[in-house]
Amino acid sequence: RARAPHRNHIVVVGTGMAGTRLVQDLVALAPGRHRITMIGAEHHAPYDRIMLSPVLAGDKTPEAIRLLDPDFLSTHAITLHAGDGVSAIDRQAHHVTTGAGRVIGYDRLVLATGSQPIRLPLPGAELDGVVTFRDLGDVDAMLTRTRPGAPAVVIGGGLLGLEAAAGLAGRGMAVTVVHLAPTVMERQLDAEAGGLLAAALARRGIALATAAQSRAILGDPSGCVSGLELADGRVLPAALLVMAVGIRPETTLARDAGLAIGRGIQVDAGLATSDPHIDALGECVEFDGATFGLVAPLYDQAKVLARRLAGIDGPGF
Repeated sequence: RARAPHRNHIVVVGTGMAGTRLVQDLVALAPGRHRITMIGAEHHAPYDRIMLSPVLAGDKTPEAIRLLDPDFLSTHAITLHAGDGVSAIDRQAHHVTTGAGRVIGYDRLVLATGSQPIRLPLPGAELDGVVTFRDLGDVDAMLTRTRPGAPAVVIGGGLLGLEAAAGLAGRGMAVTVVHLAPTVMERQLDAEAGGLLAAALARRGIALATAAQSRAILGDPSGCVSGLELADGRVLPAALLVMAVGIRPETTLARDAGLAIGRGIQVDAGLATSDPHIDALGECVEFDGATFGLVAPLYDQAKVLARRLAGIDGPGF
């Protein structure tokens, strides 16, 4: 009996939006040509991270923001390992090892490890109730401490911080946003537009403390956050404190494997890393000195890499 032709096994490490779009594009371009395994540390199936704020506010459920449904996975014979992230890459043996001890071989490996939220090294940062705003696990942690009328502090007046503040205010919390610059979203808005935004936030019950520097996070005797002390001596009460001060590319796995790393995993215009059998895309990569945090370039990267993996010539990223 004739042996079935070998299908290249593509292992995608990371179940965020970039890795998920790559898989969607690849099966659309070359259905059935590859065997695909997706591995993610999050226990949730792939979801739309942009929609975390509506989940926090209670306007959407986690199921409503799912990107891949079970029918899609079964139709395309895609294996998904959720809640068991990759802990090591063996480049010589062409396999990865997960935290639970699974050893999974690959013909091509794609790193879509995303980014990690920056946590300010403030005294008290380890207190219960101090969270970041990056994934559904963070949303769950925030919701366990959400009480109508209770005080919440968000450090960071960029887009992500304001989204967190809006979500918490929608749950009835008394929210104060602490921002180092004189106006919020100063990278996108001038002073006049920033003032209009501040007024709009005030109408939603969100207070601002701008030109303010955080000094220490305060806690109660039980080890829970109770407030934020500012450099000018003010203390803002907080039953919940959210750090939303930026992200950095997640490169630990690639670095440990000996791949070329700068600010992110260094890739060429075709998203190839320094290992000919490993590609990378998304917030974890660096191309031509730049890193990427917006969804549009990540989806462009997915399109470029999917075409290359499908054997279709096309322009690079």
